[in-house]
Amino acid sequence: MEVIFIKDLKGQGKKGEIKQVKDGYAENFLIKKGYAIKATPISISNLKEEEKEKEKKEAKLKQEALKIKEQLEKITLVFKVKTGDNDKVFGSISIKQIKESLKEHGFEFDKSMIKLSSSPSSLGFHNIEIELYKNVLAKVKIHLVK
Repeated sequence: MEVIFIKDLKGQGKKGEIKQVKDGYAENFLIKKGYAIKATPISISNLKEEEKEKEKKEAKLKQEALKIKEQLEKITLVFKVKTGDNDKVFGSISIKQIKESLKEHGFEFDKSMIKLSSSPSSLGFHNIEIELYKNVLAKVKIHLVK
């Protein structure tokens, strides 16, 4: 019997996948437990429509992320820091501080989206990355001043 998985099932199939399985296994486990539905011409066409809708939505989200990336790469975040001998910065700039500064510029991001390879701890310009979407990284300039 052919079934369409409607939930991921480890070792068996992923959501949206069409697989051939034994009749008893399909009826007594997969369909009964809500992991799959019987593959009929109607359910297959519904699956294809859902996939098209998902692709459209993904494309729209990616376009929005690219617009935000363009805006972000135009701004520079300025942080006033305390320094010691030889202009060594006390401490460093944290993700939380960067998030707050971005919020002041009108951008709201989750902390997990902000990628710091190393905390900026010297005066001058630094670059950070913000992951806006899959494979869409915005590079934002940070300027540390006295």
